[in-house]
Amino acid sequence: MQELGIALITFIVAYVLLAVAWRFMLRTLQTYTKKTKLKIDDVVLGVLQGIGAPFYIVVSLYIAVQSLVVEPLVLTGVKAALLVVIVAEVIKLLERVIQFFIMRSMQKAGKNDAEEKKISSVFSIFLKIALWSVGLLLILSNLGFNVTSLIAGLGIGGLAISLALQNVLGDMFSSLSIAIDKPFEEGDFIVIGQDKGTVRHIGIKTTRLMSIQGEEIVISNNELTTARVQNFKKMKKRRVVFTLGVTYSTSPDKLKRADDLIKEIITKEEKAEFDRAHFFEFGDFSLNFEVVYFMLTSDYNEYMDTQQAINLAILDAFNKEGIEMAFPTQTVYVEKG
Repeated sequence: MQELGIALITFIVAYVLLAVAWRFMLRTLQTYTKKTKLKIDDVVLGVLQGIGAPFYIVVSLYIAVQSLVVEPLVLTGVKAALLVVIVAEVIKLLERVIQFFIMRSMQKAGKNDAEEKKISSVFSIFLKIALWSVGLLLILSNLGFNVTSLIAGLGIGGLAISLALQNVLGDMFSSLSIAIDKPFEEGDFIVIGQDKGTVRHIGIKTTRLMSIQGEEIVISNNELTTARVQNFKKMKKRRVVFTLGVTYSTSPDKLKRADDLIKEIITKEEKAEFDRAHFFEFGDFSLNFEVVYFMLTSDYNEYMDTQQAINLAILDAFNKEGIEMAFPTQTVYVEKG
């Protein structure tokens, strides 16, 4: 009974001393961090401030148990709890520090807050798995387990799991690749093979598109990183080529006039940049012009509005000039026998 009393007093004294010493250390660090311009010390201080009662209790319990004669299993359990809380806090500190440097590198690369959060969330999963894998091995090693044979067994088991989950893991790594490399973003209009649509969501395993028809297209991230992707949002100018034909009865003077009219019409459009217009072909039933211009915006609706305005203006100008647009015709000659 006396041993229990001594252990209880030891627990209380250790808890109080640890709490007081920890608070004193935090105040000293807080005073120091205010004098510096570094941000990494603020990150470390934030993690240390998050250490609270559970940590004090486990450490104090471990100190108090040392004066008792108890079963080895109890000592092992208390030691395991101490190792778990210490490793958990160290992992939390390492995770915050690593994420701090990753976020700072992304800020230097010019990524916005949404991109930073997305990359950080994806990277955090792999970081936690790696840190906790090492942490658990350290805990087991300090508890007397044969870590070497365990690592060998985990290697074989990990190989089997990786083979079974290779598609899922491939999609997760592809998600990280998309977040860092940024071939497209939410809101971009992309084409992948036969599928095309606006990117609505980039997840850990899949990316979702909203097609032109309105349905949702779900594509695995692994497929997106291995396929050729056309991103129309990145397009600064759209090259437009179209043809039109006039009848064979059109005189050379009117053909020259038609060329000038087309150039005048396209030049007047604010969002279009004229490139060329040529009478380039004697067709089966028409004299064909090829017209090329550039749209100064990537928006598809604005392109269609501009093309419509050009078409209507050409039709109106040709009608005024007496230039007849061609349509499929066939002349049949009948010879008397």
